[in-house]
Amino acid sequence: MKRLLIANRGEVVLRVLRTAKEMGLETIAVYSEADANMEYLSYADEAVQIGPAQPSKSYLNIEAIISAAVGWKANAIHPGYGFLSENPNFAAICEQNGIAFIGPSSATLRTIGNKSRTKEVAQSLGIPTIPGSYGVISDIDQTVVLARQLGMPVILKSLYGGGGRGMKVAYNEEQLRQQFAGVSSEASAAFGRNEVYLEHYIESPRHLEVQVLSDEHGGIQILSDRECSIQRRHQKIIEEAPIPNIDERVREDLWRWSGMIIRAIRFKGLGTVEFLMDQAGDIYFLEINGRLQVEHPVTEMITGIDLVREQIMVAAGARVGTESPVIKGHAIECRINAENTAKNFMPTTGTITSLHLPGGPGARIDTHIFPQCVVSPYYDPLLAKLIAHNSSRNGALRRMNRMLKETRIEGLITNIDLLLKLLANEKFLSGNGDTSLVMQLVKK
Repeated sequence: MKRLLIANRGEVVLRVLRTAKEMGLETIAVYSEADANMEYLSYADEAVQIGPAQPSKSYLNIEAIISAAVGWKANAIHPGYGFLSENPNFAAICEQNGIAFIGPSSATLRTIGNKSRTKEVAQSLGIPTIPGSYGVISDIDQTVVLARQLGMPVILKSLYGGGGRGMKVAYNEEQLRQQFAGVSSEASAAFGRNEVYLEHYIESPRHLEVQVLSDEHGGIQILSDRECSIQRRHQKIIEEAPIPNIDERVREDLWRWSGMIIRAIRFKGLGTVEFLMDQAGDIYFLEINGRLQVEHPVTEMITGIDLVREQIMVAAGARVGTESPVIKGHAIECRINAENTAKNFMPTTGTITSLHLPGGPGARIDTHIFPQCVVSPYYDPLLAKLIAHNSSRNGALRRMNRMLKETRIEGLITNIDLLLKLLANEKFLSGNGDTSLVMQLVKK
């Protein structure tokens, strides 16, 4: 593994580039016409244009990316997150071309991509799961009958979905009938598959996850856990590690269950096992993500482990450690997005006319933006991730509050004011934030 192509855009490209450089790898960055002026491209050994601005013709264009990899003699591809990072067809084509895919095998991606299938595996292991349909649903009348049995509200989900897309909550039968076709269509447009399934909807849960690293030799290492409950439209905006305000016996269950299901599906690579906790404190398995998570820096800060390096090493056949790392302190991440929170989080675009990012002890910034950077309408609105680390959660919170107040991004609207409100919220400060908290604040 000598030449690594990074099949993505934005801050994750810079994140992977830095580790690859430290490992002595040659790097290739791909870009669309809209990203031709991104500064991070100059840090790669090669930069290759792969298509126009539309993601379907560039960052989702498998043929163009594989062509670039073959043409520039890359023998490994890191997919980042989003785009093709969990696409089993892409992973399979990499395998067919003798290119190492930095992630799980195509077979594993097919297994975990089918959320109904992974739910069945969890059930077979005795891991609690959310009551719902067994497999795909296709008939609306049968779906209504099942919803009555589960009890309202229910949620329709894309079988192969993620990132908050392909999901609709129904509080009555009329809503369910109205949303059925829409979820199927949205799933088809976003993921190329229109299959949907049904679950009982858990209102205002906490979203908890466990970071796992597994090798091809059967070794599994648990790299602590994360709290990811602060979300808008099913997408996270604040994450922290380790999970605060949780019984240690529950934490032990989360770790044990995660190791069980990772071993059962013979997962190799960096994976995240996700769970929901309801208001009564009951835990339910949700899904497995087989890629680098946007929130991975908080785990790196408390463990001292470079997760991108570990991904690459495992893909090259290395064995993982046998012991969980010693956890040091607490870390919090805030995602700064180009969006108008007062207008239902509508993405904003424009040119960044002035930029000042914070610094100081325990402060980490992951970003790709720069003064005069153009934020286009084609991609995710994520501008930067601020990560604060300290010996205690309270210390990390104070540090993050200071970092947000230091940050200046002028030329477009961001969600910084909302993040500051969340950090001052009593429910969040007590470690009891849930997935409904953001919308509660926005509606006030």
